[in-house]
Amino acid sequence: MKIKLITPRMSLRPMDSEYKRMLSPSIAPLMLAALTPPEHEVVLEDENAHPLRFDDRPDLVGITVNVDTSRRAYEIAAEYRARRVPVILGGIYPSSCPEEVLQHADSVCIGEAEELWPRILDDAAQGGLKRTYYNTAPTDLARTPRPKWEMLNRSSYLYTNIVCTSRGCAFRCDFCYNSCEYVHNCYRNRPVEHVVEEIKRLGTRQVMFIDDNFIGDPAWTRRFVRAIMPLGLTWHCAVSANIGLHPDLMDLMAESGCRSLFIGFESINGASISTVHKRQNRVEEYDRVIAEIHARGMMVNASMVFGFDNDTTDVFPHTVDWLVRNKVETMTAHILTPYPGTVLHRRLLHEGRIFDFDPTHYNTAHVVYHPKQMTADELYRGYLWMYAQVYSLKNIVRRLPLDTRQWLPYLFFNFGYRKFGYVTSWVARLGLMHAIGQLARRLAYGITLSRHLRILPGG
Repeated sequence: MKIKLITPRMSLRPMDSEYKRMLSPSIAPLMLAALTPPEHEVVLEDENAHPLRFDDRPDLVGITVNVDTSRRAYEIAAEYRARRVPVILGGIYPSSCPEEVLQHADSVCIGEAEELWPRILDDAAQGGLKRTYYNTAPTDLARTPRPKWEMLNRSSYLYTNIVCTSRGCAFRCDFCYNSCEYVHNCYRNRPVEHVVEEIKRLGTRQVMFIDDNFIGDPAWTRRFVRAIMPLGLTWHCAVSANIGLHPDLMDLMAESGCRSLFIGFESINGASISTVHKRQNRVEEYDRVIAEIHARGMMVNASMVFGFDNDTTDVFPHTVDWLVRNKVETMTAHILTPYPGTVLHRRLLHEGRIFDFDPTHYNTAHVVYHPKQMTADELYRGYLWMYAQVYSLKNIVRRLPLDTRQWLPYLFFNFGYRKFGYVTSWVARLGLMHAIGQLARRLAYGITLSRHLRILPGG
């Protein structure tokens, strides 16, 4: 069979430039390609990097779908189904809302695909594609293959050196997809040796780990960080706010080359944190945790969410003051979004507070529900004001890291991505996205101190 795997074009938020679409590819199609037996032909198309081709006739089309790309996914599916090409949709949104998605596809893959994909291909080859496929048990990640990076045109992306070491999360916050009923709520790591081998085969010393929570099992993380110590990496990851409970692990991470942490602080309002059962966050510990991270030469990207039931309009200036006071290097702001299938969505729907059901608006940049202590317009304007304030020239200067080794990566992100991302996007259209990434990483992290002073190649 000829199998076509498609990633639909993502939506952009008001502060985003085209640059965001080319940051990194979806890893899901690369995993499916690796799971596909060699007797089948696989074609990958990412609409974020290039226009889709519709002048072909594959035997099966698979589309990876998020809530904000669902409408575009349905349009693509309709195009192929009109020509009697079977279409299967998978990903977070089809898994959380299979009934809706089935109105626009021949089949839906719910949850993890390792055990399901060979069965799906067999059924499709025999013309007997089932309506739904669902794995009733968590996947053994020892069976997860290395993504098939060799199929990708890397020149279209800033970052292709991304690695996933785990699945799931140790926590179950109400607004997160991990609270959906289809999710197997167990945190799992891949075998350490599998991940180390994957990193070596990437041929780079610059790595971005894209786990939901890199420290979901701190004991595993300690073993893994010790294993990558000899590789001389420069790397980045996302961790939960309770990283402060593990100072020895932070020491190991910094020594092995970790240079930045994405952390879901979400709110500086403790009452807001408790309403969504984010039990791993302790607002009173935030300042100390950030100071501990900075003391080890790592930067912080703080994820902040606005619109919780305990939030008033005061949350915006208070959050800016907190970010500046703690010299938080970067901030990613979100409007609280009740993703369909989550505990938060079920609660707000029951309370009659959701008024906007347009899936393209569920990208954390629109207000789709009635907030409790401010108007929808106040929430939206406050969200935009946060970006304008945090990334103003004055506050970029005020947040400049004390560690001079962090100045270049800090300035690249704040100016090259956030403040003047539209300029970078224009250059990237010339097919230079990967070259830009290589140059930026060489300049920002070219010299690093670990056990010895050395120059690291770009990745």
